[in-house]
Amino acid sequence: MSYSISKTSHTPFSARLGQFLRDYYIYLVLILVVVLLSVANLDRFDLFERGNFLNPKNIVNILRVSAPILTLAGAFTLLMVSGHIDLSVGSAMSLAAVVYASLAINGVPFLMAFGLTVVVGVLLGAINGLLVVKLKITPVIATLITLSLYKGVALLMVQDGVSAIKSGGGLKMPGWFNDYGRSGVLLNLPMAFWVAVLVTIALIVVQNKTLLGKHAAAVGGNPTAARLSGVSSNKIVILLYVVVGVSAALAGIARSSFMSLGDPLSGDGMELTAILVVLLGGTAFSGGEGRVLRSFIGALIIMALTVGMLTLVPAYYQTLVVGTVLLIAAASNHLVSRKGSK
Repeated sequence: MSYSISKTSHTPFSARLGQFLRDYYIYLVLILVVVLLSVANLDRFDLFERGNFLNPKNIVNILRVSAPILTLAGAFTLLMVSGHIDLSVGSAMSLAAVVYASLAINGVPFLMAFGLTVVVGVLLGAINGLLVVKLKITPVIATLITLSLYKGVALLMVQDGVSAIKSGGGLKMPGWFNDYGRSGVLLNLPMAFWVAVLVTIALIVVQNKTLLGKHAAAVGGNPTAARLSGVSSNKIVILLYVVVGVSAALAGIARSSFMSLGDPLSGDGMELTAILVVLLGGTAFSGGEGRVLRSFIGALIIMALTVGMLTLVPAYYQTLVVGTVLLIAAASNHLVSRKGSK
């Protein structure tokens, strides 16, 4: 008589715990943040009703303002998995917001304004990709150049003496302008949030089920091996920059609609937030590793912290608190991953 013993029974508890933490640490961090904010006194801030973080209205408000970074997180993850980065996403988002507001205030219908702004995002992403691939400029330098370029164009589109494109001077935003970023369409959440969810789902499928996702990881993990395997890394990189450009355009539309104006500075700092989100989600800065869903969860954590900290600590400590949480999470993930690789 023979007996079969499962492999799990021979696996040390520490190894199983390490694997569990590697797989689920981002969800544990999210739960921890929600619990901490739920027991804190938040009733001094108008966004939070009756001091309860888990009040449905509070959750809706946080998700509504999270739409831009939720839209960007997945595309930025795939780009970083390929070993590249885009520091111009904030400026591209600002330019898209200005383009969208300009079209709307001049009478262009919603669908046309939306579509034209997305086309602008395609062009901005393609420019970044061509600078990196064709001119062989390193991604950091190339996108630093376009960061300045895109922001400059956005500023030029706004009239002198005016901070943003908004109602005034005989021009008025159409009634539908706020609907995309503010009006609830499902569970009292606006279309901008659901577009972010759909974009994330689509990119999860792309990462797990398509050649683009597999090749992105191959290019980021081992460019030489990918090239020898016949992977067209140039096409992959350009396409990924275009995907990021489209996501930045959608984020700009969401921000513009939410703010009721086209602000040429509305995306300032978004590139740093995007980097923090994907790193918190476990994406390797050097490329080759990262998951779209984890970055989406990372974005929720960052937004919950950002909004929650508004009332818990003075303004000059908020960045420090968020940075500390990120440091702890990143260090924990690194230590667990290193232990698991031994």
